[in-house]
Amino acid sequence: MMQVKTVEKPDERRDFPRGHLEVVHLTGLDFAVATFEPGWRWSESVAPIAGTTSCQVHHNGYVVQGRMQIRMDDGAESEVGPGDVFVCPPGHDAWVLGDEPTVVYDFAGGMAQEYAKATD
Repeated sequence: MMQVKTVEKPDERRDFPRGHLEVVHLTGLDFAVATFEPGWRWSESVAPIAGTTSCQVHHNGYVVQGRMQIRMDDGAESEVGPGDVFVCPPGHDAWVLGDEPTVVYDFAGGMAQEYAKATD
């Protein structure tokens, strides 16, 4: 069965300090558009919601706008910016670089299913 949805009318929106996530759910794919404002940092804005010390969500991302630094729990770091496609396994922190919002498209569902949802 073919499905078409628009990100202009997301199925779900999750707000968190200095950012939000808009999610479209399709059969076999959850697609998220994440917007992170300047000053956003996972360990400060989302960790209290997630209840973990680092992000435990796998990301398949494409950066549309802005720049972000990602630091893995083992200390490895990378900067991502517009046009970058990245895969980031669980166990990381991330933060916005500069004064421009960062917009990331996340494919495959990890972010859309679990990100910024309170743990039970």
